[in-house]
Amino acid sequence: MTYSWPEGYRAGFASMVGRPNAGKSTLTNALVGQKVAITSGRPQTTRHAVRGIVHREDGQLVLVDTPGLHRPRTLLGERLNDLVRDTMGEVDVVVFCLPADERIGPGDKFIARELAELRTPVVAVATKSDTVGRERLAEHLLEIDALGDWAEIVPVSAKRGEQVDVLADVLLAQMPESPPLYPEGELTDEPEVVMIAELVREAALEGVRDELPHSLAVVVEEIVEREGRKDLLDVRVNLYVERDSQKAIVIGRAGSRLREVGTRSRRGIEMLLGTRVYLDLHVKVAKDWQRDPKLLGRLGF
Repeated sequence: MTYSWPEGYRAGFASMVGRPNAGKSTLTNALVGQKVAITSGRPQTTRHAVRGIVHREDGQLVLVDTPGLHRPRTLLGERLNDLVRDTMGEVDVVVFCLPADERIGPGDKFIARELAELRTPVVAVATKSDTVGRERLAEHLLEIDALGDWAEIVPVSAKRGEQVDVLADVLLAQMPESPPLYPEGELTDEPEVVMIAELVREAALEGVRDELPHSLAVVVEEIVEREGRKDLLDVRVNLYVERDSQKAIVIGRAGSRLREVGTRSRRGIEMLLGTRVYLDLHVKVAKDWQRDPKLLGRLGF
């Protein structure tokens, strides 16, 4: 049976950019209608370009979430920035997120200058619009307007779902006419191991001090069916930090934090894999891995 799509159907790629913690992942999840990107109150939590797929009757949006563009201080930072630039060059529209609860700062101006070099249209989004009053929001929108030449400016509250459909309409209008790029019902093309690692990382970053986010890498070592049990998977995961003091933070007193990380992330992993999971977590020190090209390669960067 051949699938037919309506006349004027559009499909293409949109890349989310913005400085760390600008609400990109929360917005991706709100557009898709389900959690595909790791969200955290900590800057720099997204390490992989997560694709979320928005299915509509008139088109399909493939959202590419990127790490926040920032002035790099380490080799990891440089590689993350390169990843963002590569992604922006290959999409149909760029979504530039600027949180309404913060003034436009040097980081936003740095990104705006990078975007000015692109041929790709850019839609500027005032994220977290529910966190400020109408007057401050209007001020913020004027500041965004003065920052560059945007295809559109849209205020959005991903948390409340306000204007999310409006943004989807605006983004779809920038897409070429095309058949669907992904099958109906598919929400992401991320490999399962990447999503499992992200779920563990998100749980490990919940409520920790500032020193940890950049220094934590998570690697899924193996996923195997328990012998003689078709209903249980053994999932072995290593969490890498740079110093012994960070290892102590992740493990917690008498292992209490690590148990909490396991409990919290296992729920998401079981939902993802559709089966019961025994999660085996180990914390290891890989000294200064963010600055070591060999270690960066081994940890998937």
